[in-house]
Amino acid sequence: MKKDVYVVLLGGQSNMVGFGNYDQLDDRTKARIEAISNRVALSHYKGDKASPLSYTKIKLHEKYNLTKRFGPELFLGLTLAENNPNQEFLLIKTAQGGTALYGAWNPNWSAKQAKEIERGEQKQNMKLYENHINQIKAQLARLKAEGKSYKIIGMAWMQGENDAKFEASASNYGKNLGVLLSSYRKEFNIPNMPFVAGQTNSHYGMKGGSDMVRQGFLDFEKSEDNVVVIKTVRDSPYTDFPKHPDNVHYNTEGQKNLGTAFGNALIQLNSK
Repeated sequence: MKKDVYVVLLGGQSNMVGFGNYDQLDDRTKARIEAISNRVALSHYKGDKASPLSYTKIKLHEKYNLTKRFGPELFLGLTLAENNPNQEFLLIKTAQGGTALYGAWNPNWSAKQAKEIERGEQKQNMKLYENHINQIKAQLARLKAEGKSYKIIGMAWMQGENDAKFEASASNYGKNLGVLLSSYRKEFNIPNMPFVAGQTNSHYGMKGGSDMVRQGFLDFEKSEDNVVVIKTVRDSPYTDFPKHPDNVHYNTEGQKNLGTAFGNALIQLNSK
């Protein structure tokens, strides 16, 4: 009997984009990733193709000194694949640094709100939720054209820093996250789609804004079914999910831990 391809959706801002350094992984870990890459594919935002799970080659990032970047998808995919040794997966990811749920990611996008919170004309015109939906539909259509059936097994979300910018976005973050979740579930007719979110811990934005967003994650988790929030420590040193020296973006170990936590949470939610 033909197996479904298991599909995972991923969305967020810069910590979902990821600044993990693939060159810092040990040889054993690289071998584990290469061993499952033939059955775990990744579709990136702005591309209609899916490629074997691996790093993204970039121009030298001078701040973090890396050319092979990865986000939480790498260890999320590895965790899921090793837990399901005969299963094929497709990860569909849209992520854009410095964007807000209140603005660019809003399922009910408005030019007014985008202009209020997003920095620069380019981001003020981004409709990331809509872009992600279109990307997902294109990838699912591709699977169907290839004669493959599929099952969406959940979504991972890493975003929230920019919503700490001002009162309206920070104090309503939990509510807005609920709207986002219900929009994905309705769009793909999966009323109980598992959803895993990483709780942000930046100090960006208005005074007290980041704490409002952090509380929003907890309120969201309590109010929704089939949801797990990956809790994070509030302040440096970030021993749970380590960061680069700027204390903004997760480093190689932080991304490894984050992706693994996402994967384990999705396994947990799908075992219910």
